[in-house]
Amino acid sequence: MLSTMDISTSALIAQRTRINTIAGNIANISTTHNEDGQRVPYQPRFTVFQSDESIGKSEGSAGVKVRSIEIEQAPPRLKYEPNHPDADENGYVSYPNIDLTTEMVDALEATRAYEANVGVIQITKDLVQQSLRILA
Repeated sequence: MLSTMDISTSALIAQRTRINTIAGNIANISTTHNEDGQRVPYQPRFTVFQSDESIGKSEGSAGVKVRSIEIEQAPPRLKYEPNHPDADENGYVSYPNIDLTTEMVDALEATRAYEANVGVIQITKDLVQQSLRILA
């Protein structure tokens, strides 16, 4: 039963990382400069998961962990704004190629997965408590 909680906990940590990555994308949806101050739009990030065989090994199952946070090499979204201070010689501003709808759907999916794992932990905890009551 404890490995069930470990597996769900690993999923909670992974989904939290995913939600934070999505939040960073949404927060930088209009960022036209990189960390060095150059006129390079923010590149969206995405989280890559992998199975974690060290969790749940005794029951033939596995947890999940974040393998990496990758940078998507998407071309910038060009918008014609000739009066913008970051406009190029043709009047176009390079914005990050981030689709807010996709980010919101991904955030909702990650939130639902997080909630489901919280539910599994709660059910496991209740099951352990009931087992202890029977044994006592």
